[in-house]
Amino acid sequence: MDVIVTSLFVDDQEKALEFYTDILGFVKKHDEPVGEYRWIALVSRENQEGTELLLEPNNHPASREYQDKIYSEGIPATMFGVNDIHSEYERLKEKGVKFSMDPTEAGDMTIAVLDDTCGNLIQLIEQ
Repeated sequence: MDVIVTSLFVDDQEKALEFYTDILGFVKKHDEPVGEYRWIALVSRENQEGTELLLEPNNHPASREYQDKIYSEGIPATMFGVNDIHSEYERLKEKGVKFSMDPTEAGDMTIAVLDDTCGNLIQLIEQ
């Protein structure tokens, strides 16, 4: 069994699509209308046949409450791996990305946490 799609609730699909592609560098794989929303799935530029990240609208009260609660508690909604966290941090800072945690050593890994501007904190990790 493989993970083929994972969802991330966002408060604005278009804004999220721009952030995740233009700023973070993901590639759009699917963008299909589904009622009043869209099925927007992204993939890593380095692994375009890998796991898809679905930008899921938070239009249901339960999803909105979940998203708001973990954000307010400082809990990242998901984690992305990077090869060089310090250079990625600098690249993203130059693009105006706000971080709630600068690169920090945690055992044999280094982590940082950014705000995706769409209701989520995202953890970056270099292992």
